[in-house]
Amino acid sequence: MAKNRNKKTKNKSNQKKDGIVPIDVSMEAVGDAPQLMDTSDGNPSNPALGAINRKIKKEIPVKRSKNIRKLKLIAKAIVNSEKGEEKQLKNKSKMLRIHSAKSLYD
Repeated sequence: MAKNRNKKTKNKSNQKKDGIVPIDVSMEAVGDAPQLMDTSDGNPSNPALGAINRKIKKEIPVKRSKNIRKLKLIAKAIVNSEKGEEKQLKNKSKMLRIHSAKSLYD
């Protein structure tokens, strides 16, 4: 047997008898009226400049992260080798100063 879906429950009171009536809101508000769509583009002050900007295409290829990592590692290796060379020169000059100071007192 099918359920009667239109059957009212006993606990629910009739709203019209209680004096509760839904408010009629069929009146259109000023903001709800259809408005024309703004089709004006941001026109440049000089139309020739706008045409030039549209024709320019970026031709620089996107670099992959692998290549960037390689370049960074190479740059880091070069910096480290230069630091090593500077340390060697510093140590040599230090040794020369020590030997010259020792020779003065001998």
